[in-house]
Amino acid sequence: MSDDHTRVQEFFTARAAGWDGRFPDDGPAYAAAVADLGLRAGDRVLDAGCGTGRALPPLRAAVGPSGVVVGADLTPAMLQAATRAGRDRDGRLLLADVSALPLRSGSLDAVFAAGLIAHLPRPADNLRELARAVRPDGTLALFHPIGRAALAARQGRRITSDDLRAEANLGPLLARSGWRMTSYTDADARFLALAVRES
Repeated sequence: MSDDHTRVQEFFTARAAGWDGRFPDDGPAYAAAVADLGLRAGDRVLDAGCGTGRALPPLRAAVGPSGVVVGADLTPAMLQAATRAGRDRDGRLLLADVSALPLRSGSLDAVFAAGLIAHLPRPADNLRELARAVRPDGTLALFHPIGRAALAARQGRRITSDDLRAEANLGPLLARSGWRMTSYTDADARFLALAVRES
């Protein structure tokens, strides 16, 4: 396991038990982002870097009982917190690294990823792996419940020109990784970039 993985696991392990309590009002933002993903009944969707599984209930509601919902995360403590919250009833929880998903190529209709991109050690390769698992014309949502400026202010830092989530950087990054960005929103109350898997 690389140092990047170790740091990510240490960061989230230390915060897993109280994670949901830190962000108690994010539920509607997650539900709205899932709605914008355009899922249909019976779809197969991955919540990549699912953490405590806050997206799993709206994802399950969107795909219905005939759909498949998988939540994958690198940190066991986050998956344990998802189970304690009962979110394992909305999707199958999987201890997995998004750089090597244990999923067949083209097996998914969509990927939802909240707060994931900032933690990817090799963003182009990792986004390419997500694309591998998604069928052509499938969709990707890169989401955060607050925008880049609001997040930077919360963390006491400034946005720099090399921020991967900047539209000028993210569009080309997605294009190099098998995706075509179709919409981009970066407002105080929400960050959401939607993309389509190129055929």
